[in-house]
Amino acid sequence: MSAVEAAAIDTAGSASRGKAAPARSGLVWLGLVLPLLLALLWEALVAAGLANGRLMPPPSVVGRTLWELAASGELLTHAAATLSRVGAGFGLGALAGTVLGALTGALPVAQRLLDPTLQALRAIPSIAWVPLFILWLGIFEASKVALIAVGVFFPVYLGVAAAIQGIDRKVVEVGRVFRLSRLAMVRRVLLPAILPDWITALRSGLGLGFMFVVAAEIMGASEGLGYLLVDGQQLGRPDTIIAAIISFAVLGKLADGLLVAITRPFLAWQDTARDKL
Repeated sequence: MSAVEAAAIDTAGSASRGKAAPARSGLVWLGLVLPLLLALLWEALVAAGLANGRLMPPPSVVGRTLWELAASGELLTHAAATLSRVGAGFGLGALAGTVLGALTGALPVAQRLLDPTLQALRAIPSIAWVPLFILWLGIFEASKVALIAVGVFFPVYLGVAAAIQGIDRKVVEVGRVFRLSRLAMVRRVLLPAILPDWITALRSGLGLGFMFVVAAEIMGASEGLGYLLVDGQQLGRPDTIIAAIISFAVLGKLADGLLVAITRPFLAWQDTARDKL
């Protein structure tokens, strides 16, 4: 292939990627179509008397409740408390999962020593940790953060360990052919090879962190969206419960989007066929 042909192919590829960017940005809003249609359908069914709006309030009632919570500042207080707990638990769990996942993935001795115990601990239900953490750490923030960290730890640990164990042998051999040092091998070959799987594991861990924070806040919090769920249940207000659930969904989506945005520059080197499928 001549240099002119190679340049033409590269220019065509750049042009196609440039056209795909506006298309992707337009598709972002497509994700709102389904929830909006479902909300309008439920509103219409309740207004027509075909559905019970008492146990499952229509979107207009839930929206009014969200507005009242936001106007009073209560929603911001609960959301901030939940985000601070998820942030602390995610940081601790992701760090521990990355370190232990790297050890068990890279060292067969560490895998035989640690992995059976960690896999057994992974099978323990999240709610089973609650009384133990309360006994060890008390009922305040430390026990809640510890529970969230446990939820984040396991998907990150499994993702990192599996990514390291799944590195293609030919990739390592290429690095050896170029006589890369051990540090250069890690930085230029191994780390890029596991980075996509590691980021996916972080996203999975973040999602579980939001799931575990509900159990953490139910076990004695005075602030947080989990506390708002319990408060709505005790007061018999399904609109408050659904408002808290929607707030969890929005916060979780925003946190995941922030994580994707932060990590996207580290994956800019990837040349995938996703836009052409």
